[in-house]
Amino acid sequence: MEFKENILNDSKELKSSLIEIRRELHKHPEVGVYLPNTMKFISSKLKEFGYTPEIIDEVGVLATIKGPKDGKTFLLRADMDALPIEEESDFDFKSTNGNMHACGHDMHSTMLLGAAKLLKKYQSEINGTIKLLFQPDEEGFTGGKRMIKAGVLENPKVNAAMALHVFSNAPSNTIVYSVGTCISSCIKFKITITGIGCHGAMPETGIDPLNIASHVYLALQEIPSREISATDPVVLTIGKFVGGTASNIIPEKVVMEGTIRTLSEDVGRFTFDRVKDISMNVSKAFRGSALVEEVVSVPPLINDSNLSEKLFSYTKDLFGTSKNVIKENNSGMASEDFAAIAKLVPSTYFIIGAGTKEENPSFGYPMHHSCVGFNEDILTSGSAMLAYNSIMWLKENL
Repeated sequence: MEFKENILNDSKELKSSLIEIRRELHKHPEVGVYLPNTMKFISSKLKEFGYTPEIIDEVGVLATIKGPKDGKTFLLRADMDALPIEEESDFDFKSTNGNMHACGHDMHSTMLLGAAKLLKKYQSEINGTIKLLFQPDEEGFTGGKRMIKAGVLENPKVNAAMALHVFSNAPSNTIVYSVGTCISSCIKFKITITGIGCHGAMPETGIDPLNIASHVYLALQEIPSREISATDPVVLTIGKFVGGTASNIIPEKVVMEGTIRTLSEDVGRFTFDRVKDISMNVSKAFRGSALVEEVVSVPPLINDSNLSEKLFSYTKDLFGTSKNVIKENNSGMASEDFAAIAKLVPSTYFIIGAGTKEENPSFGYPMHHSCVGFNEDILTSGSAMLAYNSIMWLKENL
């Protein structure tokens, strides 16, 4: 029996244990950078599988496995963090702590743990080194950069990397990849507009920051519509607009927070510079002031052409006709902090369909929805894919 058939069969035998792992992670989601219970659980599983996990910069988990032959180094990455969403699903393993794995990161961590177990069994097939990275705060775009700064791409130096992401409302086990820019950059920004607070009955005695912010908000919409070519996709969103404490008080400050998403870092930087110009000058025109701050940013996620085509061929070889593995040429305007790694080493990012409502009424909700559910049958596919692709790439790239 061929190696690929062995690894597929072994992954299927892991199904019940992977579901158990995933549900444990799902019941206890943590948000942001510091995920102590998630890290402890993942580390315990890695130790159970025979690894000696390292804690990276106090917030990430790294496991390393070496084969009998020297060679290059391949990185597999999963995210661990959840979202601050109150779960409203009907699953008996739902979260009750006010947070939720509504983006499927519990699925990703489980798949990488499944791959870890498979890699241990097939360690003799590894020509080189495979690093398994469990990182925090993908949602906040700080986790990937923090892991890089802590040195996960060095000692030994990483030569190629791979990550995958589940996607709701897509047929289960449909696997999608692309070449080149596949996901947009993102700049998160904060605008603080300052006026002079006063009594609501006497607005002439103050400077109304709510009025200024309203004009700023409308003026910002002109950037994508009038200052950037229609062939350069840009999404500028103000998602937070906060000011005031009572109906009869004009406040001192208003805070607006938003995101800029583009497929080009240059266009993103131009847009952010114009956000600053417009915010400050409109505020000045109304006798107020504006402070514009970049909160965090992530570049576009660019799939390396050669690596992507090679991993696509391995994936097709692994699953044959049993899975729909397709190449997608369109780019999405969501963002992903794996882009920080992809900017430094050749990388590929795959999408795996996690179920539609036609398959099960519990599936098919949008990502980040309080009721979103993912088909746990795909856990074995993701585990096999991560393990097989990393082993095969190392075999062919001595």
